[in-house]
Amino acid sequence: MEFSISREALLRPLQIVCGVVERRQTLPVLSNVLLRLNDQGLSITGTDLEVELIGRTQVDEVSGLGEITVPARKLLDICKSLSDESKIKITVEENRLKLQSGRSRFTLTTLSATEFPSVDEEPDTFAINIGQAKLLELLGSTSFAMAQQDVRYYLNGMLFEVGSDYLRVVATDGHRLAMESIEMSNSITDSQQLILPRKGIVELSRLLSEEGGDIKLTFGQNHIRAVIPEFTFTSKLVDGKFPDYNRVLPKGGDRVCLGSCQELRQAFSRVSILSNEKYRGVRVVLSKGEMRILANNPEQEEAEEVVSVDYDSDRLEIGFNVSYLIDVLSNLSSEKVRITLSDPNSSALLEAGNGSEALYVVMPMRL
Repeated sequence: MEFSISREALLRPLQIVCGVVERRQTLPVLSNVLLRLNDQGLSITGTDLEVELIGRTQVDEVSGLGEITVPARKLLDICKSLSDESKIKITVEENRLKLQSGRSRFTLTTLSATEFPSVDEEPDTFAINIGQAKLLELLGSTSFAMAQQDVRYYLNGMLFEVGSDYLRVVATDGHRLAMESIEMSNSITDSQQLILPRKGIVELSRLLSEEGGDIKLTFGQNHIRAVIPEFTFTSKLVDGKFPDYNRVLPKGGDRVCLGSCQELRQAFSRVSILSNEKYRGVRVVLSKGEMRILANNPEQEEAEEVVSVDYDSDRLEIGFNVSYLIDVLSNLSSEKVRITLSDPNSSALLEAGNGSEALYVVMPMRL
């Protein structure tokens, strides 16, 4: 196996693929990327057994085809350290990969390509086509609400619900929920629910681009696959049942507050400086025409902000985790936010004031 390639052609797919490779691995081969050179060009594959990413690029000169695995981070660091516009020559002989660029020479250890795990092929159940920019917007406006390391493993991911005329994504960590839907025609009759793991969502988001065209998402029994010209992304699905999000959506709220997203986000951010570092609680007091936001901490320090809002109902006092409110306000894509409440013990429903399909639910806190 021997070929030449420009630094830029190798670096971009290598950077994306290395995002999947974990630094600490039980299997040595999982710290490597698989380089496969064939008539179509060079493919670079990384996996952690949950997510697999294949990047494709073109090479300049080929003297021999083949495949080998090499340490991912070392290869990436070498490519980063070379000067722009460099030409790289890679040769594999006697279980060693030799990389040459100008006066620089590196020799890396390799492992056989036969040791590298591949995702099992399985029959596809259905597929959808969606614009990259739209999918990026869906993931960006909801992914912050996924759980991080919850024992309820199905919360450490995002629900994709696909119906014949819609796609809905839902994320929750049990304290807040984010949901957005778009209308689209799909070739399925019954709605399907699938859970993508957190890492799969993160890596898929990194692949998507605002300027990119459509992306095809193919769903199998245990995997999702996304294909764009330079990359193929495959992720295992989470085997579990997602909570019924319809039961979480507050119904019958009769107190509606309309305010400026930016003003409220800035006010909550300032007040949060003096909130309790552990519980992050703030008190929200709504009265005609204004919202007062109050915080204090064990050092007896206090903060208060008053924001003008469009509110014409009875006085209401309710506590929230301020971080959850700031997250929602940072991800809303409108100037105004509509907050619907019913009483101090019920969740708040936050929506964009411009009729967007995004919905956010934040549970109250007892202060």
